[in-house]
Amino acid sequence: MKRINRLRYMGVVAGMGLAVVLLGNGAYANPKEQDVYDESTEAGTSKEDLKIEDLKIEDSSIEVIDFNDYEPSSENGRAAGAGREIELEDAEPESGEMQTSEYDEAAGTQILDNETQEDIQEGAPAAQADTEPSEEEMPQNHWGYTNLGIAHVDNHLNIRQEPGEDGKLVGKLPKDAACEILEIENGWARIKSGKVEGYCNTDYLYMGSEAIRRGQEVASMIAIVNTQTLKVREEPNTDSVVITLIPQEEELEVVDVMDNGWVKFLLDDEEAYVSGEFVDVEERLEKAVTLTELLYGQGVSDVRVDLVQYAKQFVGNPYVWGGTSLTGGADCSGFTLSIYKKYNVSLPHHAASQAQMGTKVSMGEIQPGDLVFYAKNGNINHVAIYIGNGQVIHASSPKTGIKISSVNYRTPACARRYL
Repeated sequence: MKRINRLRYMGVVAGMGLAVVLLGNGAYANPKEQDVYDESTEAGTSKEDLKIEDLKIEDSSIEVIDFNDYEPSSENGRAAGAGREIELEDAEPESGEMQTSEYDEAAGTQILDNETQEDIQEGAPAAQADTEPSEEEMPQNHWGYTNLGIAHVDNHLNIRQEPGEDGKLVGKLPKDAACEILEIENGWARIKSGKVEGYCNTDYLYMGSEAIRRGQEVASMIAIVNTQTLKVREEPNTDSVVITLIPQEEELEVVDVMDNGWVKFLLDDEEAYVSGEFVDVEERLEKAVTLTELLYGQGVSDVRVDLVQYAKQFVGNPYVWGGTSLTGGADCSGFTLSIYKKYNVSLPHHAASQAQMGTKVSMGEIQPGDLVFYAKNGNINHVAIYIGNGQVIHASSPKTGIKISSVNYRTPACARRYL
């Protein structure tokens, strides 16, 4: 409003100045003579053909205008009271003034100049662009997950087929293992981790920024074997003794990537070495393990099926050297000892001694419930329970606890049967 009033004021002043000039030259024009001038000009009469003396002056007096009483006209959005009309669109805005729409209170109409309208039209796409998500708002990928969840438990988190405590168990998420949260409803999250998809209680999940912080604390380096068969050595050089062989795509728990190109890793509860040339190292979080019921061939007894299902319920529980507790912690032979105890089979707390008992079977003959032994430098130093489908369950290391692995995650030394 101030801008329009200022322009109108300038128009009035300009009009008075023009009147003074005309009076100083002995003439001034009234509205009627101006209309005549416009018509004659349109008819082809030039300004020079008009004679000053033909213009009749009805009143030579000058009206004094009191600007306090002055009310501007709103006709066509122009300033009134001047000898010439001043178009608002011709007026240049003062520095710092915004060219926006202004409201004429006297006329009750909105005035938009052409430049302002163009600005609004050109600004429309920019306004739409502002509604698009910025790069920071786009979903972020953390260790392969866009909506990360991490198991917030001491041992493991049950994954169920349906959302509820009575839902069928389909998998387990070990402590600090990761999952993709697909949806949340009524305190239950539908998740996917590894080959397992199901539901778990959100009370036992790190989510959002807490999950990312926890992931940064617990993520570990994994080495994936990229050659058909990889030699594992006792020391980080090719002159060292070969402990065992590891098949392609097996995953190793990295302890250190050494300056000489070798990788130190945990072979169950002992450190060993492989050449970095034959592994791909990446940072990763643990995944869920599947507890899908196994399909056994003809002749497999119910007791073997029951033993395997019993053993699997302790996946994720801790490894403790010298321990025999299935919940509080056990080492490899302590785990097999305690599992077999339930089925009235007594075993010593020593892997090499367990390998001297029972009946020897070939790897091609093993059945669920048989024990598989592994060796270092020809000496038995680890034991696991075969659970079918080419897998074993064992108390592996302090880092992973009780877990399921491929039966060939390292070269088996022998297998024994006790049932």
